[in-house]
Amino acid sequence: MSLKITFLGTGTSQGVPVIACDCEVCTSTNAKDKRLRTSVLVETSTTRIVIDTGPDFRQQLLREKIKRLDAVVFTHEHKDHIAGLDEVRAFNYFCKIKMPVYATERVEKAIRSEFAYIFAEEKYPGIPEIELNTIADETFTIGDMLIEPLNVLHYKLPIKGFKIEHFAYITDANFISNEEKNKLKNLDVLVLNTLRREPHISHFTLNQAIELVQELKPKKAYFTHIAHQLGLHDEVSKELPPNIELAFDGLQLII
Repeated sequence: MSLKITFLGTGTSQGVPVIACDCEVCTSTNAKDKRLRTSVLVETSTTRIVIDTGPDFRQQLLREKIKRLDAVVFTHEHKDHIAGLDEVRAFNYFCKIKMPVYATERVEKAIRSEFAYIFAEEKYPGIPEIELNTIADETFTIGDMLIEPLNVLHYKLPIKGFKIEHFAYITDANFISNEEKNKLKNLDVLVLNTLRREPHISHFTLNQAIELVQELKPKKAYFTHIAHQLGLHDEVSKELPPNIELAFDGLQLII
């Protein structure tokens, strides 16, 4: 089964450019230096899911002309990963479905709090209609996709990465146990968060991400969740090993 991967956004929580910033990255005219909040679209011939719906979700869907979506899967509850959930209203209307949402119990609790109007007893007309599906450590199926959750740490916050076939997606992490690393061997493509060069409390740095890729040895790796501090896309790309690339908004892969 082949997978089509589209990077809807590759930026960190503030996006790039950052509001009020005049650094060389934020003022760059290169489209690859314009990064919306991190999200990815995963497709087979019959199934289409998104992992995370950040604040830029509407803009991303319009840019990619997405007219059908089968499910939303969440890594964790931070605002830059869930804020755009309201936009599934369009699929409720045009596809005539309640949007299936897959999340851990903790993320479900955050969704119920952040989007309380969705779950109100007296529902306002036109609000999003979603169907919550609780995930934990067990593999689960959406359409013809078998999805294996991965446990990683975002500082002290447990979050989920996901493995589908020989593709794995990990964002907002700075620690992966040896047990979980074993699940990441023999991948065709690994997507990994790489925030900046300087140490960070909850994200991999550029050097840490490169070292992890060299340890896991995927055929190809792409870095995402990138901050403006990392540097210009074209300049950073020159520093990377041959099997590693910086992802950018709109990048598409066939695996």
